[in-house]
Amino acid sequence: MTTDQDLPMDHQSSTALFAAKGIDVTTNKDQGVIKVIKHPGVDGDRPMIGDRVTVHYTGKLVTGKKFDCSRERKEPFCFNVGKGQVLRAWDIGVLSMQRGEVCTLLCKPEYAYGAAGNPDKIPPSSSVVFEMELIKFEGEALTGDGGIVRRIKVKGEGYTNPNDGSVVNVHLEGRCGDRLFDCRDVSFIVGQAEDKSIPLGVDRAMDKMQKGECCLLYLKPKYGFGSEGKPEYKIGPDKDIVYEVTLKDFQRAKDSWEMDLKEKLDVSAEVKNKGNQYFKAGRYYQAVIQYQRIISWLEIEYGTGEVQQKKIQDYILTSHLNLALCFLRLKEFTQAVDNCNKVIELDENNEKALYRRGEARLCRNEFSLALADFQQVLQVNSANRAARAQISICQSKIKEHHEKDKKTYANMFQKFAERDAKRRRDDSTWTSFNGEVSIKQRRRSQDCPS
Repeated sequence: MTTDQDLPMDHQSSTALFAAKGIDVTTNKDQGVIKVIKHPGVDGDRPMIGDRVTVHYTGKLVTGKKFDCSRERKEPFCFNVGKGQVLRAWDIGVLSMQRGEVCTLLCKPEYAYGAAGNPDKIPPSSSVVFEMELIKFEGEALTGDGGIVRRIKVKGEGYTNPNDGSVVNVHLEGRCGDRLFDCRDVSFIVGQAEDKSIPLGVDRAMDKMQKGECCLLYLKPKYGFGSEGKPEYKIGPDKDIVYEVTLKDFQRAKDSWEMDLKEKLDVSAEVKNKGNQYFKAGRYYQAVIQYQRIISWLEIEYGTGEVQQKKIQDYILTSHLNLALCFLRLKEFTQAVDNCNKVIELDENNEKALYRRGEARLCRNEFSLALADFQQVLQVNSANRAARAQISICQSKIKEHHEKDKKTYANMFQKFAERDAKRRRDDSTWTSFNGEVSIKQRRRSQDCPS
């Protein structure tokens, strides 16, 4: 096993030594990356393409001269392996490692810094040596909340991905625990996977996949079958599930720039109807996808006449209003407020937008702001009974909040008063004690000989 002291002084002998003690981890076995294991890792899983890996490394020339070291910076290095974010040798080498493994990689120039090298550090066309430690790895989070995590088993081909509206052909295998509950070849429209009993998480991962890719998707209940479960698959409520997905083929939908305004307006009508169907069925996330598509198509369009301009604005207003309603149902109140604000920017007296913003603000305990919204609703439509009822609720909440504040401050002031009283008593006791001590000292001094 090689150590720093064992490192030879030239490329040829270094290659010979590594080849004798190590393994070629390149796909075409050209000795471009030779690995020698210094400390075995934990038996089991290895990183997959796209995984977020954390490593420590030390980089040296074959002469033994160090040019980089993460340990000296006291900070490990993180990257998504197999994505071309780092040296090609790193992608290849790390994918061959196990958690906790320490190894040395001898890397040919074409797998490292190439013919150019790295100014002031790496001479041109130089082989380099890296000592790597794989600290940990985890799947690639496709959503901010970690609800969809992907691990790529087979990398896809090309540079295009399905978009919303694409027709995709996939092979699916769904598991809950160790039980296989879904295994089929199926075609569906991205954004409408619900129609084929495919969970939201699989649908939302499609625009990250490439043709031929096979990946594992780890789905939290929000992106799986939710609190309802899926009785037809014998999936109970709030269950984590895993889908293995192979994207066999797809046909992209037209992008916004590929459609003229008439086509956008025609398709918007269809998509709006689809969104409304999902909303009525309680599939709010799926409805959100449809309404957001309309906005992405029309928000920068102006139209050529009053009729077109009004049609565009109507679609945008309706989509934002519907999104606000969806987000209210999903309890994502900030998103609801944002969409209402978009409507109010275009129509400051929009009754529905003001009312729904008031509802969202009330749920966020912004009682005064909610009250102002409901009062503005009444200015627009004095017959709106729902707004009047909400005003009463807001006033009650504001009063309740003030009472709570008064009680809190009263208790706080009471504690301050008690603390001050105690301090005065302590000061008085201390003064009295000092006085008694002084008297005794004077008496003793009078009894003492002079």
